[in-house]
Amino acid sequence: MTEKKKKNSSAIQRRLIPTYIFLIIVSFISVFPIYWMITAATNQSVDVARGKIWFGTYFMQNLNNLLNFSKDVSLAHTMWNSFFYAALQTVLCLFVCSLAGFGFELYHDKAKDALFAILLLAMMVPQVATMIPLFKMISSMKLLNTAVAFILPSISTPFMIMMFRQNSRNFPVDIMEAARMDGLSEFGIYFRMYMPVMKSTYAAAAVISFMNAWNAYLWPKVVMNQTKAQTMPMLIANIAGGYTIDYGLLMLGVLFCTLPTLIIFFVLQKQFAEGITGSVK
Repeated sequence: MTEKKKKNSSAIQRRLIPTYIFLIIVSFISVFPIYWMITAATNQSVDVARGKIWFGTYFMQNLNNLLNFSKDVSLAHTMWNSFFYAALQTVLCLFVCSLAGFGFELYHDKAKDALFAILLLAMMVPQVATMIPLFKMISSMKLLNTAVAFILPSISTPFMIMMFRQNSRNFPVDIMEAARMDGLSEFGIYFRMYMPVMKSTYAAAAVISFMNAWNAYLWPKVVMNQTKAQTMPMLIANIAGGYTIDYGLLMLGVLFCTLPTLIIFFVLQKQFAEGITGSVK
């Protein structure tokens, strides 16, 4: 009997060999752009243009060029701008959108359902269609080159509200009734019960919101016309916008821009997967 099990196990492993080979190839294709970005940051522009894919000795020179690329604002200040705007937008977006999703699902009626349907229609409106009126509003309020101008259009998004509303359907409503009987207010239910239970959804929404804010380029380019307010995507665009492009410098800038989002995703990847699938703990 044991010999028969061994034969079956060997047969199963042989059948899985093509699957393993396919997964290895796909993994290599997925990881290679990151590897090439890292190696390109250590080479001269000429070597990168020739397709060199192994490490070089030009990293310190590229780093020095990146640090001295802009005379008006330092790399550290640009990184701080991106982090500050992204973190502030993420916190406000999580609070506003989760509160909206909480209200739409747990206090819903026909009027709220109709309002939510109208809100979903806003997802079909492209960002460029709203950019001119938004810019006029921000300009008339004299908020250009401020954090408010950066984050205001993205504090509340239909996608985030929909995500919180859908995941709120798994929230145990019975404990809300018990909490009301114990004298807990509605905001107390939200802060002390809803937020801890929905932590996986918050983690997933935080990853999405932070990445969107960190990688934002078009809207910040419109409302941030001063060099001191530039973000990392704007700095990279300036590097790539010259008459001659230093590809080693460009790849090092892209590497600096990519690292924060990679770190946040890997730290929160488990909670991200749970939040996307609608898990509630």
